[in-house]
Amino acid sequence: MDILDGETKVFYATLPMGLERVSAREIEGFGGRIRELREGKGRVFFEGRMDLVPILNNLSRTLERVMLLLCNTHVSSLDDVYRVVKSLDFSFINPDQSFAIRSSRTGTHDFTSIDISREAGQGVIDSYLKDRKIRLKVDLDDPDIIIRVDLIQDELFVGIDTTGDRALHKRWYRVYNHPAPLNPSIACSMIYLSGWKKEKTLLDPMCGSGTIPIESAMMIRNIPPGKNRDFSYFEFLGRILPEFRESGDSSIILGSDKFRKHVEGAKENAKEAGVLDTVRFFQMDVEELKGIEAEYIVTNPPYGLRIGRKGRIKELYEILFERSMDVLTGDSILTLITPYGDLIRDLSIAFGFQIKEEMKVRYGDLDTTIFKLKA
Repeated sequence: MDILDGETKVFYATLPMGLERVSAREIEGFGGRIRELREGKGRVFFEGRMDLVPILNNLSRTLERVMLLLCNTHVSSLDDVYRVVKSLDFSFINPDQSFAIRSSRTGTHDFTSIDISREAGQGVIDSYLKDRKIRLKVDLDDPDIIIRVDLIQDELFVGIDTTGDRALHKRWYRVYNHPAPLNPSIACSMIYLSGWKKEKTLLDPMCGSGTIPIESAMMIRNIPPGKNRDFSYFEFLGRILPEFRESGDSSIILGSDKFRKHVEGAKENAKEAGVLDTVRFFQMDVEELKGIEAEYIVTNPPYGLRIGRKGRIKELYEILFERSMDVLTGDSILTLITPYGDLIRDLSIAFGFQIKEEMKVRYGDLDTTIFKLKA
């Protein structure tokens, strides 16, 4: 298989489940052609040339991993997995390179993901032996090439992982970790969904470790989220980086939190990201928000898992809506993510917000919804 032949390839990207349409728009913006969305499944299939690989890995803000698709078929047994993988061409791997299988399994099967890795790994070895008369080295800890083998029910996906074991949402600037940090891929999807533009003021009144304000600042400064890291594609494409130019653009981006340690931690993260001069962080309880005007609020309010009393959550969300009415000016938007969809619908009616969009998102083990509300 010549992956450098300049021909159009088929790729698939993984991302937080439910955000497929947001990620598809981002992929199209970088020149990819969408083939299929697996809505609610966290997968987008698209076409493009190999130059998309460096672009998406370095510049995408919503994806978690990018794979070059080798095969997508249906199987009914481990023997099928072995036969499918053995039939594929792995000649793009250099004889002195090592490889590893990374597998996942969803559904009911009489075998494990470890079994899949074993059979698929043997399939790669036997295929290479047949084609090149050389036995490839396996390195499970630090492989040069990662082959992803995922089984969803009876559907098998085999792909070259161009990203690596460290997913794209693992940002380099996270030097301070909040107890419940927001996935940056979700944060960026929320910002995109809100429709925020740099000419408008953005506020996160429950900013935690600062993910939403920092990602907003990185957008307007054109700082690539893939900065300061290596990717698996370096091993077969070379150390190719896309052209980009960081911007000196500024905006009014505000982040506040009730707890000083989170505010200080957010400042540390912003400094590491290179945007401390672009975001203003300050300590303030959402209940005390006064003297602030913003056209956009984008936030991830507490879910109550650490608060303990559900009644307190209702009270907190009511306060958020009350203060949002005080803060938001003009043609304004409130965007938030929460597992309490019914509560948000009730509060939207009570406080006169119009629901513009709802997007169900699987966030860790929680079923949540992103709401875009017009004040």
